[in-house]
Amino acid sequence: MLLARDISATLESLRQYYPIVYLGGPRQAGKTTLLRHFYPNLPYANLEDPELRLLAEQDPRRFLGRFPAGAILDEAQRVPTLFSYLQVLVDEDRSRQFLLSGSQNFLLMERITQSLAGRVGILNLLPFSYAELQATAFKPATLNNFVWRGGYPALYDRETPQAVFFGNYLQTYLERDVRLLKNIGDLGLFSRFVRLCAGRVGQPLNMTTLAADLGISVNTVKSWFSILEASYMIFYVQPFYENFNKRIIKSPKYYFYDSGLLCYLLGISDVAQLDLHHYYGNIVENALIADLYKKRTNAGLRPVFWFWQDQQGNEVDLLIEESGRLMAIEIKSSQTFNTRLLTGLKRWEQVKGALPSESYLVYAGTQEMALENCRLLPWEAALQGL
Repeated sequence: MLLARDISATLESLRQYYPIVYLGGPRQAGKTTLLRHFYPNLPYANLEDPELRLLAEQDPRRFLGRFPAGAILDEAQRVPTLFSYLQVLVDEDRSRQFLLSGSQNFLLMERITQSLAGRVGILNLLPFSYAELQATAFKPATLNNFVWRGGYPALYDRETPQAVFFGNYLQTYLERDVRLLKNIGDLGLFSRFVRLCAGRVGQPLNMTTLAADLGISVNTVKSWFSILEASYMIFYVQPFYENFNKRIIKSPKYYFYDSGLLCYLLGISDVAQLDLHHYYGNIVENALIADLYKKRTNAGLRPVFWFWQDQQGNEVDLLIEESGRLMAIEIKSSQTFNTRLLTGLKRWEQVKGALPSESYLVYAGTQEMALENCRLLPWEAALQGL
């Protein structure tokens, strides 16, 4: 069963302007299903197939000659030499259209910037957003259901149990993506690294403590974080400073693209365990920030997300910069509003002169109202309106 994806209209729009469109994203997010469903007339070639990959590597002209009108090339980063040949083909005949997909961001993007600049539209398909699920029979009944289950399509169209899906997903991720990106000898240690990262989600990144906990060097931790980012497991939110140099040197926060995977890594095997989990607030924060991120990538935007923290420890979880606005969003997992939840937003308003109309307190309750310093929003209204 194919569930509608919000990115479809953006994808079709880019095809009008570019002879090549690249659709990136994590494994199992639905890239191949989407492309093959919407473009059934385009031939499909999966470059993880050893025979096809060998042909493409040894004789790229012959391989691409099999597709006179264009094609869908899946896992295109496996044959990087194809990109130069694609450049020549589309320059000679703009009617030939190619759709590329891949699950290793850096490997593809490096080749795109080198060989296909100006000829390729770039999108990322992430696991289901709340808006996509809301339009189906799988609309989450509660915030906890939404957070715990996550958004990978197999959990819905095939109703694969979470433990089964994520167990296999991580095994595949370690054996394929991690080995392809970096020659790591001890995958068991890398797996432990990923789980330790889950326990520090939503906190300023401290590579030194992670390195000490794992008994590895800081440079190794830095290298391993690049793998997580390149394979679409995490994304960064940078600190906001008006001084640009401080933005560069201060530690970012990171979040997982999928809160279901985060829950699995934290050992949360049942939705009933969420409320009492000591990382509950961080998990909810991750889920809502990731969903606001997905909403923008589905529209073809590049999210500009920040967080703010002063020297006294006051902070705002998320600043979204777009259309000349800077929205301040504080996220709380509480279902009950009290004025203590406003501390960070009040300080932000005092320091930056922010307008209450541009500040939001998002919480797990149901009331929506205008407050003196911000607007109080239930989590569902926030995901729909922000």
